[in-house]
Formats: sequence, C-alpha cells, structure tokens
Amino acid sequence: MRMSLAQRVLLTWLFTLLFLIMLVLKLDEKAPWNWFLIFIPVWIFDTILLVMLIVKMAGRCKSGFDPRNGSQNMKKKVWYLVAMLLKLAFCLALCAKLQRFTTIRLAYVFIPLWALLIGGMLELGYNVFYVRRD
Repeated sequence: MRMSLAQRVLLTWLFTLLFLIMLVLKLDEKAPWNWFLIFIPVWIFDTILLVMLIVKMAGRCKSGFDPRNGSQNMKKKVWYLVAMLLKLAFCLALCAKLQRFTTIRLAYVFIPLWALLIGGMLELGYNVFYVRRD
C-alpha cells in the first residue's frame, strides 16, 4: 500500500477541497445537513491514513524484519497514531457540540486539539535540537 508523493498531495487536496465546499454550504445555510455529514471527507481521509499507518506498524510483525534502527521509527509511528486519535477526538467533540448533542463547554472540546498541538511542538523541538551521537 504505497502511494507516490503526487498521489498523496492530490488525495489531500481533493478531500480538503470537498470538506471546504461542504463547510461553506453549511455556513451559508444552503445545505441543512448534519455536522457529522459535513465532516465525512475528514473521516474518510483520516480512515485512509489510519489504515496505512496500521499496515506499516503491522509490517514489523512479519518474519524477517530487522529490528535494528527500528525503535525510533516505531516511536514516531506510535506518535502519529496518537496524533490521529487526538484529531479524531477533537472532530467528534466539535461535531457533537455544533449539532447540540451535548452541552459540553467549548474549552473542553478543544482539549484534544491543544494536546495535539503541544505534542507537535515537542516533536518539532526534539527533531530540531536533537544531537545525534555517532
């Protein structure tokens, strides 16, 4: 399950454009759709990314895998999985709040997003300031 860079960019662009079109229609009150329906392109894109990530992580379990130099790679993939789950939690909480399924405060809706952004900043700082010792 390998995609070229052009395919990934096109797929990302396509789902983002579709989401933005649906969002504008909803905010302009042209489409009386449920907020969960507006986020369908986001759900599909996230599902594709999660499946690709899980397949790559499961590839470590096959016979003949060389575990050398794989611990950092596995840690990065676990971080990507956690980041995807935090994004999913934020999108679900936001849709529930916008659809008025729950009376949760808006500050609580953004907790997964804040955790995702803090984790992203920590990973960026680690990648920028980490000194390799060869």
